[in-house]
Amino acid sequence: MKFVSYIYHGKSSYGLVNNNQIIDLGEKLGVIYPDLKSLLSCNNLSKVLEPFFDNGFKININEIMYLPVIPNPNKIVCVGMNFKDKKKEYNVSKNNLVTFIRFSDTQTGHNQILLKPKVSQQFDYEGELAVIIGKDCYQVKYQNAMDYVAGYSCYMDASVRDWQHECFTAGKNWPKTGGIGPYLMTKDEITELGQLVISTYVNGQQLQNDTIDNMIYSIPQIIEYISTFTKLTVGDIILTGSPGGSGKHRNPPLFLKNGDIVEVQITQLGKLRNFVIEQ
Repeated sequence: MKFVSYIYHGKSSYGLVNNNQIIDLGEKLGVIYPDLKSLLSCNNLSKVLEPFFDNGFKININEIMYLPVIPNPNKIVCVGMNFKDKKKEYNVSKNNLVTFIRFSDTQTGHNQILLKPKVSQQFDYEGELAVIIGKDCYQVKYQNAMDYVAGYSCYMDASVRDWQHECFTAGKNWPKTGGIGPYLMTKDEITELGQLVISTYVNGQQLQNDTIDNMIYSIPQIIEYISTFTKLTVGDIILTGSPGGSGKHRNPPLFLKNGDIVEVQITQLGKLRNFVIEQ
């Protein structure tokens, strides 16, 4: 199943995507499940949705304004330096699992503005796979970690490099610098997760390209690690790291500027597009 969160005729909602139409679930289920995050928490998602597969109110997908897939996650936990080529670029030799936080109000949706801070001259692109948690979990083991995953999405985890000093916080938490979407694809739709190809494009030029299999730490390992020290709840987002090829270590460096179009494409998950506008 493929879900989307959006605004339609001035009203926030969420729905199920079928070709170029959306079954508006918010209209039918909004009293019980006011947003996609709450819907994911229901015990039997397929049974809840079954009555609407053929009878739901349908919207043309071209008539919506995309919201972040999960507009209101409790947590966004990011993993850094999780691709071999990325570690080489940054000359990182340690094998520690690096984590940091992105605030939920920094997100923006598909086809929306990615906001370049006016004070920055080093606004960098980082395409990533986003993992959306489907059940609350705490101190889960590697073997069971995937049981707590709802699905996946594309993410533009843009970095304000000239504000990344000793830690990542200041470089990751500017308004509208985290693009997510277009959709949440449920995990049952993905047969070979490791074979998914993640690519980032700026103005049509491919600048990042790698497969999920080349992550240093797998998704189960990441979930096991993060859930050891914090409880993950439904709708939380884990960003699994960006491949090599980011702008900072190109020769010459290549940073996002006003008017650029940046896209993240992942096999089976679609293509996230954002338009860079300077504050």
